[in-house]
Amino acid sequence: MAARALARINLAALRHNLQRVRDHAPGRKVMVAIKADAYGHGYLKAANALADADALAVASYEEAAQLRFAGERRPVVVLGGILDLQEARGAAEQRLQIVMHDYSQLDVLAELEPALALDVWVKVDSGMHRLGFAPADLDEVEQRLAARPNIRLLGWMTHLACADDLQNDFTRKQLTVFEQATAGRPGDRSIANSAGIVAWPESHADWVRPGIMLYGSAPIIDHWPADFDLQPVMTLQSKLIAVHEIKAGESIGYGQTWTCPEAMPVGVVGIGYGDGYPRHAPNGTPVWVGGTTVPMVGRVSMDMICVDLRGSPQARVGDTVELWGANVEADRVARAAGTISYELFCRLTGRVEFIYESE
Repeated sequence: MAARALARINLAALRHNLQRVRDHAPGRKVMVAIKADAYGHGYLKAANALADADALAVASYEEAAQLRFAGERRPVVVLGGILDLQEARGAAEQRLQIVMHDYSQLDVLAELEPALALDVWVKVDSGMHRLGFAPADLDEVEQRLAARPNIRLLGWMTHLACADDLQNDFTRKQLTVFEQATAGRPGDRSIANSAGIVAWPESHADWVRPGIMLYGSAPIIDHWPADFDLQPVMTLQSKLIAVHEIKAGESIGYGQTWTCPEAMPVGVVGIGYGDGYPRHAPNGTPVWVGGTTVPMVGRVSMDMICVDLRGSPQARVGDTVELWGANVEADRVARAAGTISYELFCRLTGRVEFIYESE
């Protein structure tokens, strides 16, 4: 039985994009972000495809435990750290690397049994003011960790708030804060996200942490994937399930948000917000049908969208429709919908069938 909505995941493209990371940051170790089910692409398949990565990064202890349960033996870094003593014990037993960013976590480590060894990174708040210790606190943090013989400090990391904006000088300010705060301290350094990797070589340090560029989206504002030789990993497809000739002046879909300017063919595609397609995508959002790009018209429904087929008169019921992927960049769809490709990828629902290619 054919799927009404299908996500094709090109694992060869994922490997290609990892190589682009190494091309931009030669000699650096690579910690690949596969949190949120590998940005909606499937964390186990992504982890296996990214076999050349030096470490894996996830958001939570639960995500890390799933990797260990599946047999993953490489270093796994929990970016969000631990919530309680139970997680600290589990992290030690499963040889996870934990990012420490709050004094409450240091209090938990003080309760951890001395027989349980744990590797940790320390998150430094260099200006994003989300997670991390203030630079003035690092002496105390380092002393408290050193007082626990079962805790090994691996290094220091921070996160860049505006690296995707080449016109914003805040990245340089963050780098200065981080460099001054960690100068002379033992351990590795990790700063660069995808934007830092491609645009801020001074942020490469010892470890880079690519995320969105692995999945084929441009990490820099007002750029496209091709600017960085990135290949799309996910291609979201559906089928054309109906084609109608609609008269001039007739409206399409809920709320009458679009009216036909002339007699014209309108196609109905079997995908909607029930599958994770963005409900707020406006008229004109690009869709690939019949070998060309056509605009979406009318409001997105739970199970369907409509498209203007005047530019693709050869389209027929049963034709494959691409919502984003090789022919329509996810970045372009996201920009039209006022969001980012991360959200498009992560919000696909269980109604979408996933097929993995180039394993």
